Amino acid sequence: MASLVSHPDEVKVVTKRFGKGATSLDRYLELDGYKAVQKALGMQPDAVINEVKNSALRGRGGAGFNTGMKWSFVPKQSPKPKYVLCNGDESEPGTCKDRLILEHDPHSVIEGVMIAGLSVQAHVGYIYIRGEYRYLSEIMQKAIRDAYGRGFLGKNIFGSGYDFDVYWHGGAGAYEVGEESALMESLEGKRGIPRIRPPFPAVIGLWGGPTIINNVETLASVPHIILGGADWYAGLGPPKNGGTRLFCLSGHLNRPGVYELPLGYNLRKMIYDVGGGISNGRNLKAVVPGGSSTPVLTAEEIDVGMDFDSLAKAGSMLGSGGVVILDDTTCMVKFAQRIMKFYQHESCGWCIPCREGTDWLKKTLTRFHAGGGTKKDIDNIQYLAENMLGRTFCPLGDAAAMPTISIVKKFRKEFEDHLEGRPCPFEKAGAVRELPVMA
Repeated sequence: MASLVSHPDEVKVVTKRFGKGATSLDRYLELDGYKAVQKALGMQPDAVINEVKNSALRGRGGAGFNTGMKWSFVPKQSPKPKYVLCNGDESEPGTCKDRLILEHDPHSVIEGVMIAGLSVQAHVGYIYIRGEYRYLSEIMQKAIRDAYGRGFLGKNIFGSGYDFDVYWHGGAGAYEVGEESALMESLEGKRGIPRIRPPFPAVIGLWGGPTIINNVETLASVPHIILGGADWYAGLGPPKNGGTRLFCLSGHLNRPGVYELPLGYNLRKMIYDVGGGISNGRNLKAVVPGGSSTPVLTAEEIDVGMDFDSLAKAGSMLGSGGVVILDDTTCMVKFAQRIMKFYQHESCGWCIPCREGTDWLKKTLTRFHAGGGTKKDIDNIQYLAENMLGRTFCPLGDAAAMPTISIVKKFRKEFEDHLEGRPCPFEKAGAVRELPVMA
């Protein structure tokens, strides 16, 4: 996938420094870097929280919860230290935008962590980066060292009397630690499995202290909000969906890439205008709108705004912003099997519905696609997925179940055709193309 692409409809906020040498601290300062945190140092903590809350910034990692509201849950008084944790474990198939922020504008992430810290009076922040993104570690660690060298981090930041430290931490390649409580377990040096909630991290988080956890894109947006103002940022998107979003377009289309577009941007226009339409002159079959864990949309369902609320009404989710395009040569049974193979491999195995459910679904879908399926299998696949939904300690079980349920419901005839066409009518006809690479 191309890393730096552009389109006239883009609104450059998070990406405005991309390609401008902002990994250099001096260049970052020339481009208004660290002005936002200095402004925040002169604000009351509640004022910082309210500014972010009123901007309608919602979590860019997938959940879509109002960021300022999340910060407000941290208690003002605590006997234990407070922490800020940046979740850079970008492992959702179809998603590849946080790595670009870390690669091209690492200081914006550091600055966002600092502002989040000021809002709750924390003094320590951690930037946790996906294990497979190890190549980004030198960029981020250099940015942290440079910030310390100028007095922007450590004791008495910017001569304000406020102390703040930031540390980088690399993961070990586990999808599960993208879940915030499993991320904290990993950072504490333990196996990355989810915690039972409540209590929630805002009250009892990292090492038992109140903790803010936000995604890379979320925190990189915060300095722009502090400088530009809540009203400006909120006005970029529809009500309750402030700002822009980095959409990762991949799959069977002519111009794949990462584009920064206003929330609420029409999906059909995103595919055919921004993405240049379906490659090789084929027809659209389905769209994964927010990473592999989100329910698929059919070609008839794409006249929808790409924001959290509009997609929820359409029966799907904005998720992590990974938009995967599937053309009419795609075997949806094989696509479901590919997704389930990923989630079965990445399940931490702690809870039975996820551990056993993903394994049985993978085996059933694999057998079905290979030509050994029965009509009863179709109902069993849906039944198994529905019985995983909402019954696991973390959202990984839901992430495996939701796309599976939507594929069976919307493409049931394709499953039935497999019983007649054995093993796969698409492969038999010689028309099938390789499934898009989503990770």
